[in-house]
Order: sequence, then structure tokens, then C-alpha cells
Amino acid sequence: MKVIIKPIVTEKMTAQGESLNRYGFVVDKGANKLQIKKAVEELYNVSVVTVNTMVYSGKEKSRFTKSGVIVGRTNSFKKAMITLADGDKIDFYSNI
Repeated sequence: MKVIIKPIVTEKMTAQGESLNRYGFVVDKGANKLQIKKAVEELYNVSVVTVNTMVYSGKEKSRFTKSGVIVGRTNSFKKAMITLADGDKIDFYSNI
């Protein structure tokens, strides 16, 4: 099972990474906190202090077009906020 799907790289998460040493990841919905902690520690060679998770449900979206109203749903996903120990950092841009 692939636990970590992708990191969240936004202005808000970058600011939290610099000030609070906290990083965000989109993770598999079936993964628990222990699996997420183990996956981050193995992938980035850092020590994780805390893991907070939240599940976002998909939203109904609609838009008006020439052919009528199109209705759909956005995907639901699980997000994990990882707090690292002091001195550890994750650099997402190192292998670009």
C-alpha cells in the first residue's frame, strides 16, 4: 500500500514548514497515524514528533455552460500534518 500520495506545497504550508517545522501530505484514506509516521521517516530520513490527520469529503460543484448545467463532485482525500523534531527539515525542491 502506498501511504504517501503527494506533499502539499502551498504558501501556507511553506510558511508553517519554516516557522513551526510542520509539513503537509495527501495520504491514503486507509492509512493510520503510525503508518504515516513510518512512511515519512523512511522516505525523508527525519524523525517525526506528531502526526495529525483530517479527512476532507468531496464537494458538489456545478457550472453553467451553453449546453446547460454540469453537475459533478470533487474528490475526497485525507491530509496529514507532520511535525518534525528540532533540527530536521524536508526539502521538496532538492530533486527538481
